[in-house]
Amino acid sequence: MKLSDFNLTNYKSKFYEKNKLSNKNLDDSKHKIALEISNVGLWDWDVTSNKVFYSKESMQIIGYDEDDLKNTSKFWDSKVHPDDKESYFSDFKSHLNGDVDIYENKYRILCKSGVYKWVLDKGKIIERDENGKPTRIIGTHTDITNLKNTEDKLNKNLQLITSQNKRLYNFTHIVSHNLKTHIGNFKNILEFYEEAKTEIEKEDLVLHLKSISDSLTSTIVDLDDIISIKSKAQVNQINERVYLHNCCNKIIESLSIDSQNKGVTIHNALRKDEVILSNKSYLDSIFYNIISNGIKYSDPNKKSQIIIQSVHTKSHIKILISDNGIGIDMDKFKGQIFEMYQTFHGTMRQDSRGVGLYITKTQVDALQGEIQIESKLDEGTAFSLTFPKQK
Repeated sequence: MKLSDFNLTNYKSKFYEKNKLSNKNLDDSKHKIALEISNVGLWDWDVTSNKVFYSKESMQIIGYDEDDLKNTSKFWDSKVHPDDKESYFSDFKSHLNGDVDIYENKYRILCKSGVYKWVLDKGKIIERDENGKPTRIIGTHTDITNLKNTEDKLNKNLQLITSQNKRLYNFTHIVSHNLKTHIGNFKNILEFYEEAKTEIEKEDLVLHLKSISDSLTSTIVDLDDIISIKSKAQVNQINERVYLHNCCNKIIESLSIDSQNKGVTIHNALRKDEVILSNKSYLDSIFYNIISNGIKYSDPNKKSQIIIQSVHTKSHIKILISDNGIGIDMDKFKGQIFEMYQTFHGTMRQDSRGVGLYITKTQVDALQGEIQIESKLDEGTAFSLTFPKQK
């Protein structure tokens, strides 16, 4: 018989004689057998005498036997998990006040062995005095520990799948954004090559073409690493030693054509011995997006520059990347900076897709870091990347 088939209002037996408990309530063999088969415990509270009968099934759920029996509500109430007591008493009070027809609550109960089990507790007022006050309440206990554990596992799996889908979605944008940047660099160099008038100019452009090709190869390898990372539940499960100065230098070199054409000087002031444990693929992408933005949105009326430096605390390292470019109107766009498909510079550039900073924020979050921005129109932009130090 299912629990829902057990109608408490139809369970008629006399539990007490002269305010003393008796086991004669189990004379109804049908209900007794049903309770035993279903492993559902029974409780019966005589409100007038404040005594509670607990069936052996209820006692067995928490590992006690009849010798341990104490016929008071405090016996059971004291074993409810501290974090569950508020809802436990609140739900029961709602039933006493007539707010709900049947009392029902799921909570953890401390067993004799010292472990907690999950219990589904149900109850209903079946007798009242002449003033309408409850005098007797009968209810059931059901062990739902296995059900709860299964439910928790399903929720964790759902969270994992949702997280993996989100990272996969972000990964498609990373591939599109980063590869499109390299393709643009190839296109620019080939156009310069066609316009070159001397063999020396052509040879120089071929060298730059090789540099871009090497950078593209490195990006493809990095993206392959990201695929491996995304199969993990947490990106930070894979850590490697990253030398920040060398990491930035490679990005600066890959962007040298753009920076020269824009007249942007890049100062890498990071110490050569600065090392953090992180994911190199993500850091490369983060630096690439911020530095390339500094070049892309430089001010043609200034002697443009980008400065990369760091500040250390006991527990964190903060990397500062600042430029003196055209800046962003933070009063207008402050809440949109790291959202997808947002552009802020008022330009009609076709290569401004509003994806780079979204990707950057996602990657910084994945590395348990924090990214902040300060910017002012016609003065420039400064990004700060804060990462926890790991031993």
